[in-house]
Amino acid sequence: MSRVGTMDPDSPQVVVVGSCMTDLVSLTPRLPSAGETIHGSKFFIGFGGKGANQCIQASRLGARTAMVCKNAIIIVAGANLLLNPQDLTKASAAISAARVMVCQLEISPKVSLEALKIAHKSGVKTIFNPAPAMADLAPAFYTYTDVFCCNESEAEILTGVPVRSPSDAGAAGSVLLARGCSLVLVTLGGEGCVIVSKEDPSPKHIATHKVTAVDTTGAGDSFLGALAFFIAHYPQLSMEEMVKRSNHIASVSVRAAGTQTSYPYRKDLPEEIFS
Repeated sequence: MSRVGTMDPDSPQVVVVGSCMTDLVSLTPRLPSAGETIHGSKFFIGFGGKGANQCIQASRLGARTAMVCKNAIIIVAGANLLLNPQDLTKASAAISAARVMVCQLEISPKVSLEALKIAHKSGVKTIFNPAPAMADLAPAFYTYTDVFCCNESEAEILTGVPVRSPSDAGAAGSVLLARGCSLVLVTLGGEGCVIVSKEDPSPKHIATHKVTAVDTTGAGDSFLGALAFFIAHYPQLSMEEMVKRSNHIASVSVRAAGTQTSYPYRKDLPEEIFS
């Protein structure tokens, strides 16, 4: 069961259940060696968290978004871990009315899985980003996810398959497909993305054009936020086309420093991306 809309024009189209954080960022020419002290050229505080990043990118492209998170309590473990099933119950109406629901693993895995189940039951398209990756991920994550999206290192942790090339990514994606996924995306940074699906299990490598990167932080979240936007607003497009357009948007984000501050608005992008 799937849907592309809702009767309420004010309800969110993309709901993200996940983390919301404050980033402390230092710019340096390189990472220090063990025991070494080096000078940074700039320091700033920005908003982050994979969930919030993905939500911001979808919003900047024009999706009505909602965020289910906790970020108002100072605690060593992080307020994100206080998000619980009771909070999801309060947000279940918004999740069930959305077109797309996105979640990750910077909150309790139990909460992410429950969010996937709520969305899946209501026919809402689900995107799951297993980050940070867990080798012992519960099997239900695979079966309740419509689009399972991980990067090279996450794919390797989940499958045990070293991912160094598009062909490796295809092999890892096939392992995840066998665990019950409907569609798997393995992102490869500047090398693009590999897609495998139940409908077409032959791996497809979607390349991206090369750019000079200033800061790659959050590029994966930009990609996922854009993908959520396209699934919500352009469901008639093929997944390959959605990935190409999302890759382009993520490539724009790496040309500026910062995470959310680098994410482009729709007005800053070529109009053909939205045609």
